[in-house]
Amino acid sequence: MAGRLTSIVDLERLRDEILAKRQGRRFISVSNGSDGRTRGSWEVIRAFVDEIEKQGLEKEVEVKSTGCHGFCQMEPIVLILPEGICYVQVKPEHVSEIISKTLIQNEIIEQFLYRDPVTGQGITHESEIPFYKGQARLVLGNNRFIDPWHIDDYIALGGYSALAKALDKMTPEQVLDEVKRANVRGRGGSGFPAGIKWETTRNAPEKIKYVIVNADEGDPGAYMDRGLLEGNPHGVLEGLIIGAYAIGVHEGFVYVRQEYPLATENVIHAIEQAEEYGLLGENILGSGFDFTVTVHRGAGAFVSGESSALMTAIEGKVGEPRPKYIHTSVKGIWERPSNLNNVETWANVPLAIGRSADWYNSIGTEGSKGTKIFSLVGKVKNTGLVEVPMGTSLRDIIYDVGGGIPNGRRFKAVQTGGPSGGCIPEQFLDTPVDFDQLTELGSMMGSGGMIVMDEDTCMVDVARYFLNFLSEESCGKCIPCREGLRQMLNILNRIIEANGKEGDIELLEELSEVVIDASLCALGGTAPNPVLTTIKYFRNEYEAHIKEKRCPAKVCKPLISYYIQPDKCQACLICLRNCPAGAIHGGKGLIHWIDQEKCTKCGVCLEVCPPRFDAVAKLSGEPVPPPLPETKVIRKRVAQ
Repeated sequence: MAGRLTSIVDLERLRDEILAKRQGRRFISVSNGSDGRTRGSWEVIRAFVDEIEKQGLEKEVEVKSTGCHGFCQMEPIVLILPEGICYVQVKPEHVSEIISKTLIQNEIIEQFLYRDPVTGQGITHESEIPFYKGQARLVLGNNRFIDPWHIDDYIALGGYSALAKALDKMTPEQVLDEVKRANVRGRGGSGFPAGIKWETTRNAPEKIKYVIVNADEGDPGAYMDRGLLEGNPHGVLEGLIIGAYAIGVHEGFVYVRQEYPLATENVIHAIEQAEEYGLLGENILGSGFDFTVTVHRGAGAFVSGESSALMTAIEGKVGEPRPKYIHTSVKGIWERPSNLNNVETWANVPLAIGRSADWYNSIGTEGSKGTKIFSLVGKVKNTGLVEVPMGTSLRDIIYDVGGGIPNGRRFKAVQTGGPSGGCIPEQFLDTPVDFDQLTELGSMMGSGGMIVMDEDTCMVDVARYFLNFLSEESCGKCIPCREGLRQMLNILNRIIEANGKEGDIELLEELSEVVIDASLCALGGTAPNPVLTTIKYFRNEYEAHIKEKRCPAKVCKPLISYYIQPDKCQACLICLRNCPAGAIHGGKGLIHWIDQEKCTKCGVCLEVCPPRFDAVAKLSGEPVPPPLPETKVIRKRVAQ
């Protein structure tokens, strides 16, 4: 630790000292976020440390435990710097070879490289991997170079220089104007301009005010905020301090859900280090500005991500939304003006201030500036955290960065914006992704969840899944959300269970309007989006479920049956032995058949049937043929 920094000059001097000490050194960056740790990244780090000591390379090579690098399915990822050599899915037993060949002999080890899925050729450098080539990792990219427990790593990259610029060369009003001019929009929901929200809190008459980081990330499959807090908490803190200075606030909160233990641990440690360096606390960098930050652990309720519910939870009460006759920016925590933005929004602030609003405005679309981080998951080859300029098309994200749909399946839809977002069909794949374009399609940007679906996805079941999640997460305080979502869920369950009836689609649309218009908070106000968009773009699937009692995607259990095709059955006994319900009959040399009354439709028979036989069929809508009398398999077919 360098001790307390009392001026801007101290910060610049420290940065120069850090860079001088690192001159000529090599670094091994290992992705060690939550996902990496589940795949053994800690063991890889320990192996590197031990091997470097064994080889006597401590003065030449430094191992860094970093956050998520984005390409989650390839973790643990090892990045050798400054060369940029990238090895994927590294295991502890690979470490000795990497040290001896790559670090000592400067050889590339082909077997550890990422392989191009088309050519099969190994790719040496991270920047050349297709997953990364289409990205602009302005916010997420520093994760590769920073050990979140070492503030010096962040400072070496220019960290806290935007704060120094704001405190030394700009008045609070100028900082506010710069954020407004950069048109930094909130990354956590509807994309409301951050500068306008800041200005509202700044102009509120109360003297005591608060700023808050919303890290209550509860969307299924989304982990953008977690990735930033785990990998680069100082980037978020710097944005928060700048915002506090612009608004005139001296106390802030980081609200992080309890289910994020690593993010919580890292942000608490980052706060402690920033305090020791004089970047938090009294008289920050000798500017006369005071600011402190407290971490509040949330209980994990999805509704607590809503601004008023989150602030109620910080007060020590149940995290329920309250009527916002007056916005929380004027009356928030303890009835005092409180400015809330999500993790990614705060992380964008140092970019807009440090590099200028003009630079920031050069990225993105007319109404949506900068980049956006998406959690790309589902039926896509490359899953992980993706950061692209606003205006990048859905097609480019899913096919160029994501690699397209696996197993030769066709794209069907993508759901954006979390569980309250809408499902966007294939005809809109070329839509530029920004706040306004997604809203026009009936979806939204939200916090950045992006779930890709292929042709085997039932859109009625998708709507039911998300509505079930939102119904369970509703706080129940207002009747439209509590009862409206429950009734909509009942209708969807009936449709999926082959009990749908004429008028159900229209009733779902009518209930959706009531829930949207009359709900207390944004959870209810956006909850019908998955239902409305699936009805709008996939109405034929609803009609097939209701009128034909058929699931076109063959997903909904009450509407499907499994059938062993007699002309393909080889009497291999595999499905019979694996059926957990004992529903398959037959014997050695005898064609098998499924007792439909016993069948639980678990699908095990389809999974275990050898592909070369392809004897098990999944039916929906068509009647299941009756079983044949005891019939032997023709010897010729068995031989085949």
